[in-house]
Amino acid sequence: MIKKGLSYIGVFFFYLLSLLPFWFLYLISDLVFVILYYVTGYRRKVVQDNLRNSFPEKSEEERAVIEKKYFKYMADLTLETIKSTSMSEKQVRRRMVCTNPEIMEHYFAQGKSILAAAGHYGNWELACLNFGFLTDKVKMVVYKPQSSEVFTNFINRTRSRFGTIMISMKQTLRKMIEYKNELTFTVLAADQTPARSEAVYFTTFLNQPTAVFLGVEKLSGIRDCAIVFYRIDLVKRGYYTYTLVPLVENPKETKPYEITKIQVNYLESLIREKPEYWLWSHRRWKIKPEDIAKPVFFD
Repeated sequence: MIKKGLSYIGVFFFYLLSLLPFWFLYLISDLVFVILYYVTGYRRKVVQDNLRNSFPEKSEEERAVIEKKYFKYMADLTLETIKSTSMSEKQVRRRMVCTNPEIMEHYFAQGKSILAAAGHYGNWELACLNFGFLTDKVKMVVYKPQSSEVFTNFINRTRSRFGTIMISMKQTLRKMIEYKNELTFTVLAADQTPARSEAVYFTTFLNQPTAVFLGVEKLSGIRDCAIVFYRIDLVKRGYYTYTLVPLVENPKETKPYEITKIQVNYLESLIREKPEYWLWSHRRWKIKPEDIAKPVFFD
């Protein structure tokens, strides 16, 4: 009960903080960066290990530059995410812009629904808000519930303010069937870490054996959806674009694991372009193939 009460207090504080103007929040972000990077060293060891294993070809100096840029961006991302809880439609439309909505209309004109793989890269929360404006078709985002029900509900209320339907991972198949007679656009994170009980499939990602979900691949086979990647790019501080990158048009013509490998490869290429915008402080490789009774590898 106490924990739940503290969560409500935290949510209320987040909302009050979100009412501050962007320029002031970025001053706070600069301070947060100093505290995280220089004072507390928050998860620096995790970030350094992840960068070292992902980019063994880079020097320590090169990885140190990426690490510092990452913490600087993570501070901005944190404050921008808080700000998103009270942003107006005008602010969201101005700060996150889709570069090629014609791709979406191309598939809808063929009677195809769309599945988008996305990564924890750039400001995915702001992209989720803008997603609500993208089309008048059914728009769904699949999420992984947080440990706090209060925060999960608060975040989902924010994400769904402009028409996006939030779906828990366990409800995805049911919702896809529910809307089987409608054109839909569904977004799934391509870089979530599976629960240990579900970590069966492994592929090479950033030079490491990595447990992956087959969610996009399995769902695309059910609906024969076109598959795109939901790419986010930072234009300047606080301003982004997102691009719908076609990956697979006819999923039923692919081989097993081919779709998953294509989306993993694309995410890796994006991370290698500008690595500081991916979520390096997450323990993405905590599950090893040797921890699993019968791991399945594919390349």
